[in-house]
Amino acid sequence: MPKTSLRLGELLLQEGLIRPEDLDRALEMQRRTGSPLGQILIALGLVRRYDLYRLLARQWNLPFRDLLQDPPDPEVVRLGSPEQMLREGYLPLEREGNVWHIATARRPTPEREARIREQLGIPPDDVVQFYVTTDWDIEQVIRDVFREEVIHSTVLGLYYRRPHESAYTVLTRGQFAVLALGLLSLILALWWAPYPTLLLLNACINIGFLAGIAFKFVVSLVGATAEQWEPITQEDLAALRDEDLPRYTILVPVYREANVIRPLLESLSKLDYPRDKLEILVLIEEDDEETLAAAKAARPPYNVRFIRIPDSPPKTKPKACNVGLFFARGEFLVIYDAEDRPEPDQLKKAVAAFRKGPPNLAVVQAALNYYNRNENFLTRMFTLEYSYWFDYMLPGLARLGLPIPLGGTSNHFRTQVLRELGGWDPFNVTEDADLGIRAAMHGYRVSVINSTTYEEANSRVGNWIRQRSRWIKGYMQTALVHLRSPRKLVRCLGWKGTMGFLFLIVGTPLTFLSAPWMWVMYIVWLLTRTELLTPLFPPAVLSVSLFNLLIGNGLAIYLNMMAMFKRKYYDLIGWALLNPAYWVLHSIAAYKALWQLLVRPHYWEKTVHGLTRYETPALASESSPAA
Repeated sequence: MPKTSLRLGELLLQEGLIRPEDLDRALEMQRRTGSPLGQILIALGLVRRYDLYRLLARQWNLPFRDLLQDPPDPEVVRLGSPEQMLREGYLPLEREGNVWHIATARRPTPEREARIREQLGIPPDDVVQFYVTTDWDIEQVIRDVFREEVIHSTVLGLYYRRPHESAYTVLTRGQFAVLALGLLSLILALWWAPYPTLLLLNACINIGFLAGIAFKFVVSLVGATAEQWEPITQEDLAALRDEDLPRYTILVPVYREANVIRPLLESLSKLDYPRDKLEILVLIEEDDEETLAAAKAARPPYNVRFIRIPDSPPKTKPKACNVGLFFARGEFLVIYDAEDRPEPDQLKKAVAAFRKGPPNLAVVQAALNYYNRNENFLTRMFTLEYSYWFDYMLPGLARLGLPIPLGGTSNHFRTQVLRELGGWDPFNVTEDADLGIRAAMHGYRVSVINSTTYEEANSRVGNWIRQRSRWIKGYMQTALVHLRSPRKLVRCLGWKGTMGFLFLIVGTPLTFLSAPWMWVMYIVWLLTRTELLTPLFPPAVLSVSLFNLLIGNGLAIYLNMMAMFKRKYYDLIGWALLNPAYWVLHSIAAYKALWQLLVRPHYWEKTVHGLTRYETPALASESSPAA
């Protein structure tokens, strides 16, 4: 190959692959961001990746090799570590005697050659012959050659590294023995002394309700003080320079989402972040050809890559995210669901939060809310719930230093810390909440930022119950996992953090499961005025029970009303009075979750999106705390 002294831009002009004005545009962006020119040209869609690397080969005076047309020897490829090869951008192709053929997507400097020799164990006297190929070709070969290894590490990686933190085992032998003994003792107690036993159960449930109400009220009051405090200000954003921004990875797990993939990609294209520093990995299951076809038809930007998720059990969102994490190259990483519409400045706010926060800040969570909030009863109640949870509860938990169960989307991670934690648990159906607790157990902090991602609220009862039962089942799984060693839980979280864990993760399913029995007793008493229930309510228990019924329910309704003022959703305030009807749905979902925990613990109930008749609004017009 003839050697050339021309720069990349000059070569592209010479070949007629770009126009002078395109080169000027790319050079202007390079002055602003400091990124390599080729990376910018590809991100802007001004040049094909294949053409760019072919010219880079000419500039570097090296042969070009198309790995899809001329594949390497799989046995030689296996000599390298897939993680190292992805990070370094190289691939061993063949070995002929003492000559090693290496494909690279980056300029092979002497320092880089030395690292590659060390990683592959190439003897000092052996010769290395470099070829230039595209970074996507390298990634594709690694996906094909290391397919089984990727499946193994993304499915069982956490279980093999830290089995005590994985939901692969539903109940340990010790937990099964304790639960079986407790159930047997309860049955015997009900047989021998029914009224004292029922009295004790009634008292425990009512005291638990009272403690839960007090906990949420205090946390909400602390969270309410955050209204006057913005974690990230406009001055913080203005101080960020494009050249200092890190590479960011967006994971988008989709399954059977052909109807919403186009608006999703359009929404992500509006993010205020340098396109050349942003990689979007759309995670599509191998058997989901419909979504893949729709994604390709949407003509996504050139910084979007499709990652095919191996068709193997369990077929869950966390497994897909683990595959995405395996191939992610960003310093930071965020997850967005198929129906998400994040505010444009969210990534920059996350970067600013990480830079302002302490070194052990591992995750920042953005708020979630709904763009179809006025569609029907269900969407209104969902909006009340989410506004309270993300605008009051999570900021309160963060300010009190309590563990935060993450939302399923819009959580931003330090990628390296996420890998250290073992990624997501593919056997936990509420992998987000589990990961938030796991991060706290390892001494990392989770915080919140004043940015909102708008989603599609579930508008159909059956779909809502499927989704909510999965969430509650995941809370049950998370509770069982982290209660395997109560001493360790207290040692890692402290007494304050442990109490927060018990109220949120353990208390939430127990509340939904026990509430119907209290409702039934109250309704029976109202209708019959029977004296049979009187022994269950001595004066002390009756006082607590009445407080829960009147004051506790009133406080819960008030807190949901209060959340509407922050977002100026004044038309929803009156709907908070219907919260008791919404809680009935929670209990139905909780009993379905309990049944599935016993018979199908790892089954992932798919939530169908794209059911709303509402169009996604312009985010700038939304009334949000960040607007």
